[in-house]
Amino acid sequence: MKIKIPNILTIGRIIIVPFFVLAFYLPGFYGDFIAFALFIAASFTDFLDGLLARMFKEESKLGELLDPIADKIIVAAALILLVMNGTIKNYEVLAAIIILTREILISGLREFLAKGQIKMPVSNLAKLKTFLQMFSIAILLTGETGNKILNFQDYNAQTIGIILLWLSAFLTLYTGYEYLRKGIDHAISEDEKN
Repeated sequence: MKIKIPNILTIGRIIIVPFFVLAFYLPGFYGDFIAFALFIAASFTDFLDGLLARMFKEESKLGELLDPIADKIIVAAALILLVMNGTIKNYEVLAAIIILTREILISGLREFLAKGQIKMPVSNLAKLKTFLQMFSIAILLTGETGNKILNFQDYNAQTIGIILLWLSAFLTLYTGYEYLRKGIDHAISEDEKN
């Protein structure tokens, strides 16, 4: 069986995760930079694999299965590491919990709806949420050397990262609610048939 390029990119995103975790623990500028670069590479392959699959009509069941798993693994790993090292702390941890909870909830919801052969298309707002989420996490991964890596001039990279994390958490709540409502409506209509 020939594995298609979009699937290779998705599998590559999963393979990046242990290297990303190792890089996260490297000290100083280079550690921050490598973790940041690996996360950016993983985020870019998330965009690229979907684009290539649609462009070359190479959508597959394997890609459909692995793509959301790969996304959740890299995001969950990054958020857990950022909480563990205190980059995300105090009430900011709520934003991380909101994001992780929504990811688990939507995975379960997709699985439930798939049994009824109902697809949940990704809305433009959900795509914006994913972009902001990846962007905020990438900024936070730059750590103490963030301003050297990103050169935000007068602004603190970590503060910008936290603001964007909260913004993505609010979008996460809104889009999660929309998906959940559709799932509950479907479940109720199925129950009424029985």
